[in-house]
Amino acid sequence: MTSTGGAAAVLDRDGLGALVAELRADGRTVVGPTVRDGAIVLAALDSADRLPYGWGVELEAGRYRLRRRADGAAFAHSAGPQSWKSFLHPQRERLWSADRAPDGTVVMGTGTQDRPAYAFLGVRPCDLRAIAVQDRVLRGGRYKDGGYQERRRGAFLIAAECTEPGATCFCVSMGGGPGADAGFDLALTEVVDDAGHRFFVRVGSEAGAELLARLPHRGADDGTRNAAAAAVCEAADRMGRAMPPVSLRQLMGASLAAERWDDVASRCLTCGNCTMVCPTCFCTTTEEVTDLTGDHAERWQRWDSCFDLDFSYVHGGPVRSSTRSRYRQWLTHKLGTWHDQFDSSGCVGCGRCIVWCPVGIDITEEVEALREESER
Repeated sequence: MTSTGGAAAVLDRDGLGALVAELRADGRTVVGPTVRDGAIVLAALDSADRLPYGWGVELEAGRYRLRRRADGAAFAHSAGPQSWKSFLHPQRERLWSADRAPDGTVVMGTGTQDRPAYAFLGVRPCDLRAIAVQDRVLRGGRYKDGGYQERRRGAFLIAAECTEPGATCFCVSMGGGPGADAGFDLALTEVVDDAGHRFFVRVGSEAGAELLARLPHRGADDGTRNAAAAAVCEAADRMGRAMPPVSLRQLMGASLAAERWDDVASRCLTCGNCTMVCPTCFCTTTEEVTDLTGDHAERWQRWDSCFDLDFSYVHGGPVRSSTRSRYRQWLTHKLGTWHDQFDSSGCVGCGRCIVWCPVGIDITEEVEALREESER
């Protein structure tokens, strides 16, 4: 994205509605947070009225609850069960199809055709960093994913800076924070105070500047600018969790024989929830399906997890057959050997793996236990 020098403006609620309307008029599928099934989930929006105005969340290890807010804020909630990975790197995608013609020849078909031009509204800074991580893996790596590249290339990203972190958030200790610093077209910071309900907007690309020019907005006043900056700074001081201040890469490499792996293995169900909700986990497998006649076949790509017993299967059986070995693989790769492959950590501190673990395993607690054991 091309920087525009950080031009700023202010939108009111009507301006946010116009933002969604303009994106839809451009032919984009607008995806954002909304309330459904007892959670704040990501879904296609037909208007800004479907945003979760007045809803917040209560988070803890293995626990997620909606709660009503008195201020009517739309983005004062923490990360839900989905990340934008669900749209850029979907759970299942058809790679190709094949049909046998009456004369016996085989006609090959292309993969999934439905690849809409997305506009993502309300992308948290941790998720912006997660998208950047997946870009390195799926766009810049040795084995590029064509479907991801196409969806990512056309995506318009509107960040929502965090003003109220959850009890399981720890992005600051992972080198991030509640403020958006790069990777967006527009960045919103919601302000609700005596001066009203409004959104401080920063421009991050030429496309963002062009869209903002078409919206009803006003110049950024000092009161709104300062209130937005203060809310983001205060959020950085209210993280619910933190990783220990050590080199996680070195700690993981030195902890392969730690006794703590047995402790966490006694609790882990190897269900793979942590990898499914993680915004950076990218592993996939492929499967072929056919109809009853045998004349039509398809190859599908779908998410896979290193917690799956067959994930490390080679001739003769799986390499990692124990819960201990599979949990250790996930955590040491996420925080350690990911650096060797992609020059960064694989964790952005969103806390989803803590919330959506059925038994409440806390990644920050496990790393702290490994640190204490290594020091002993």
